[in-house]
Amino acid sequence: MAKSRVKAAYMISAVAERYQIHPQTLRLYEREGLLAPSRSEGNTRLYTDDDLERLEVILKLTRDLGVNLAGVEIILNMREKMEAMQRQVEDFITSLNKEFAIQSKAPAYNSRQSLIPVIRVEAKEPAASEPSARRRAK
Repeated sequence: MAKSRVKAAYMISAVAERYQIHPQTLRLYEREGLLAPSRSEGNTRLYTDDDLERLEVILKLTRDLGVNLAGVEIILNMREKMEAMQRQVEDFITSLNKEFAIQSKAPAYNSRQSLIPVIRVEAKEPAASEPSARRRAK
């Protein structure tokens, strides 16, 4: 029988003690929208490992860099947008690589199927009348 994967969850008192902050600070971060812990059936806040990682970023910004909560919110939102953009770029690159693989196996190139017109240029030797060819001949 396959075991379902259970995420660890920490109560507010354990998190506050671990990071040496007051539980009210964690509640403030939740009110400000910086943290969003899940809730148990008894409405107890439960912090996951992802929440703790986010809390570590918040604490680094506030404690070490002196960023206020409004700045923390902006930075966290920008990080999320950058991560989403990174995923989009990776997805785009994956789809391009798949398309290149398909096109490289295609027997002949059909420019009418291409989104971007591609001109194939064959390399040729310069004619004797061209200046560069005359210089090499001397």
